Amino acid sequence: MSTGKKVVILDYGSGNVHSAVRALEHVGALVELTADRDAVLAADGLLVPGVGNFHACVQGLRAVRGPQLIDRRISGGRPVLGVCVGMQVMFDGSDEPSDSPQDGLAEWPGRVRRLSADIVPHMGWSTVRAPSGTRLLAGIEDEHFYFVHSYAADRWELPVADGYMAKVAPHVTWATHGADFVAAVENGPLTATQFHPEKSGDAGLHLLENWVNEL
Repeated sequence: MSTGKKVVILDYGSGNVHSAVRALEHVGALVELTADRDAVLAADGLLVPGVGNFHACVQGLRAVRGPQLIDRRISGGRPVLGVCVGMQVMFDGSDEPSDSPQDGLAEWPGRVRRLSADIVPHMGWSTVRAPSGTRLLAGIEDEHFYFVHSYAADRWELPVADGYMAKVAPHVTWATHGADFVAAVENGPLTATQFHPEKSGDAGLHLLENWVNEL
């Protein structure tokens, strides 16, 4: 059953996004795959996918004015969901090698670093540890989600706000592969997951439904 909420998946050449389209449609969203400025800004929610190399994804985003569109939405309190490398690009930068290194979008401070683990990439199902008060992972706080990545944010560097802003302090979810890393963040209109909710079965659908219902 349709929720009537329109979600745009930002189309900038980042791999196969059809599983994300199907998952969002399954939870009732009206989905459009596009980079059209007016559609991106008008949508109830924007999903930023990302697979492969961090720097290539940033180049692709810049080619469609993605950083400006994402920043415009966030500045206006309009929801954005980054997935996998679509989460990583929200940080200042990445240690991933590249012949054409790119800065991240700098919505969050900090860098993405190679996982500190014996086996890299981290590919498969891992349990997450969600904080109290999470809305994104409400009802699925201790579930397994599907990860495919070699890099991640290994710390959360955004200072805790004082006064009024403390009421909307970020909720940070963690997972472990060799060492702890950031698995998801809820920070006002900007939400992101290092795992792939669209590949995470019922738990992933539940998460997407939680996000769509908040739009």
